[in-house]
Amino acid sequence: MKVNIRRGARVSTSLTLAATIALFGAASVSSAATKHHTKKKVAAPTFKVETPPTASVTETGSTLLYPLWNIWAPAYTSKYHQVNLTTGGTGSGTGIADAASGTVNIGSSDAYLSPSVLSATPTLMNIPLAISVQLIAYNIPGLHAHLKLNGTVLSGIYRGNITNWNDSAIQSLNPSVTLPNLPIVALHRSDGSGDTFLFTQYLSRQDAAWSSSVAYGTTVSWPTISNSLGENGNGGMVSGCGATPGCVAYVGISFLTSVLGGGMTYASLLNGDHQYVLPSQATAAVQAAGYAKITPANGTISMINGRVKGGYPIVNYEYGIVNKSQSSSTTAKAVRSLLEWCINPKLGNSPRFLNQVSFLPLPTKVAVASLKQIQKIQ
Repeated sequence: MKVNIRRGARVSTSLTLAATIALFGAASVSSAATKHHTKKKVAAPTFKVETPPTASVTETGSTLLYPLWNIWAPAYTSKYHQVNLTTGGTGSGTGIADAASGTVNIGSSDAYLSPSVLSATPTLMNIPLAISVQLIAYNIPGLHAHLKLNGTVLSGIYRGNITNWNDSAIQSLNPSVTLPNLPIVALHRSDGSGDTFLFTQYLSRQDAAWSSSVAYGTTVSWPTISNSLGENGNGGMVSGCGATPGCVAYVGISFLTSVLGGGMTYASLLNGDHQYVLPSQATAAVQAAGYAKITPANGTISMINGRVKGGYPIVNYEYGIVNKSQSSSTTAKAVRSLLEWCINPKLGNSPRFLNQVSFLPLPTKVAVASLKQIQKIQ
């Protein structure tokens, strides 16, 4: 066995949440096909894993997904010793670009592919692999309350209109909390990032001023403000915020242990149903369940700020960006095998792996669609 882990970010993979729940079981599908209109159960789909040939497979991209790859890689290669699997946390933008250019076999991304990327490389696919969550973390010394924040306030912070934590816009949302007269330092990703895609999409959907002036993407033209810092990767966001009293930062939930260990906490966010909701596996599951039936076959959908009662508003599919046309049939088979293992509800998509980073498994319908995409890799 040989597993190579390229250290693109400092990570922690020991995370578990107290509210771990069983989600998205392989529910039976009902049919009224008989002439007596009785319902019969249709067997749940069988997820098989091809035995891979001797081959090398490379992956890089999302630093949010990277901690899970650190768990998946040794588990997969301990069974399939003939596969040399190299992974890296370099940011979703790099993952997409490297998959498009053929530099790597799998590019991990928190963001689905843009129309411009698909136009340039129409053989690329974004394949949902799991479900994740983004936190809004902050470092206010001595304050550990979960503040209520929304897209309008966060937009005001990142546009430089709200500069102190005791600003009336924040205080009005949190009347029972004594907020300090402390300058806010807004952290953003300096690299191409799926986390930036998620965060700026949330801002765009709740604040018209942000939508019209900045919009969203894996990279954006951040407003020029005095109190801001650019950081590389989720690891950089966590360490930068931990070292900066007054900071606010958007961070993937797979880094929650590091967030809490660094003296920070995280916000309750306004969702599309006008509720303030804390991030957890339970509230993420509610949000994801609202989208399971409407997720298209190609996996391209945003769950951000959806009108789902009780759902946390920044929930997303984690994608494997893969070219249908690999360099050889041997490589293609190895890539198929790895991704089949990752989405298998008894293997890579089981709680044994996902709970360690507080991810959620794919709903059965979405997993079946992902499997059909994987089978197109040749």
